[in-house]
Amino acid sequence: MFEKSSRKLETIVGDDTRVAGKVTVKGTIRVDGVVEGDLQADWVVVGETGKILGNTSTRGMVVGGSVEGDIDATETVELGKKATVVGEIHTPKLTISEGAVFDGRARMKSGTETAGTQEGNIRSLIPTHSAGA
Repeated sequence: MFEKSSRKLETIVGDDTRVAGKVTVKGTIRVDGVVEGDLQADWVVVGETGKILGNTSTRGMVVGGSVEGDIDATETVELGKKATVVGEIHTPKLTISEGAVFDGRARMKSGTETAGTQEGNIRSLIPTHSAGA
C-alpha cells in the first residue's frame, strides 16, 4: 500500500487517547484510540482498537477497527477481517476481507473522476468480447 517515500509513520493516536475536532496530518497516521471529527491525511491506518467517528479524506486507508463516517480515498481502501465500517466509501480500489462488516455504499472511481461522475452507470465485472475479436 505505501510507496517508498510514504512508509514513515508520522502520527500515532494511542490506545487510551481520544482526539476531538478536525485532524489534518501530512504523511501517515495510525489510530489505535478514538478520533471524533473529520480526518485528513496522506495515509490512514486504523488499528483493531481504533475508532474514527467522522469523515476521512486520504490517498489510502487500512481499517482494522471501526469507522463511522464516509471514506474518500484517491488510491485504495482495505477492510481487515475485524473491520467495521458504517458509511460511504469512494475509492478506485476496495478490498474487503472475510469477516469484515461494511454497512453502507461503495462507489468505485478512478483517481481523476469525481464522486458523482459514475452515478447511474453500470460496470460489468465480466469482460465482454466483441464478435470480431
